[in-house]
Amino acid sequence: MKLLSWNIQWGRGMDGRVDLARTLRTIHRLGDFDVVCLQEVAVNFPGLPGGRGEDQVAELSAGLPGYTAIFGAATDVPDGHGGRSLFGNAVFSRLPVGQVWRHLLPWPAESAIPSMQRVLVEAVVSTDVGPLRVMTTHLEYYSQRQRQSQIDAIRRLHAEACAMSVRPPRIEEQGGPFEFFPRPARALLCGDMNFSAGAPERAQLLAPFSNGVPGFRDAWSVLHPGENHAPTVGIHPVGFVDQPECFDFVFVTEGLASRLTAHGIDAETDASDHQPVWVELA
Repeated sequence: MKLLSWNIQWGRGMDGRVDLARTLRTIHRLGDFDVVCLQEVAVNFPGLPGGRGEDQVAELSAGLPGYTAIFGAATDVPDGHGGRSLFGNAVFSRLPVGQVWRHLLPWPAESAIPSMQRVLVEAVVSTDVGPLRVMTTHLEYYSQRQRQSQIDAIRRLHAEACAMSVRPPRIEEQGGPFEFFPRPARALLCGDMNFSAGAPERAQLLAPFSNGVPGFRDAWSVLHPGENHAPTVGIHPVGFVDQPECFDFVFVTEGLASRLTAHGIDAETDASDHQPVWVELA
């Protein structure tokens, strides 16, 4: 299975233009992916720089035929014209998709800094090695306190899913909203984490669990032990980092680490202020 994760900055490149056709060309150039996880996807949000209020989920879906589109809105606000403006993360899967969850992450009030609502999108996909939970998110940039709270929530949701993975289905639940679908313990978490590889938040996310819950491993470190993470932001001049850093990660549960065969980062494209990252599992 090949998975791509990329903060596309609503299709806005380093030239300031919003061009989703360019975003799609970049994705197709990089490989033939089974799952594509994108952060900063907008629907009817003309206030974003360079945007025209596009339905970006629809445009991306049209450019990814054969994929199931799953969108999770973190921001859902009135557009001032009787409609809604949405901003969040999307998963596109050409593998069969089971149950889907859209988890709003904690947003502690901090009046002195800007911040926004964040979301974790979770979907079960069927792979050659069985069902796998794919999760993608975009953590808060301006506040370490909020990132830490959001990581606590993600870890709690992972532990909850692992507990559900051993729950047997009940016959009387079939055919309705109570029907139980698989929520496996094996999982992959990716996205724009807005922390560097040396930050305490990474250690917090990778900390062991108790009660047999499988912990997360950093895919880069599994395949490149002892090497510094390749940067995913700041390769092209941006205003939010002083030097190139890795903000975009792929984490896998312990049982999947041995199946990792590749981890790539495209340092060439300037179609966003972040670089695409991808992994391959055998």
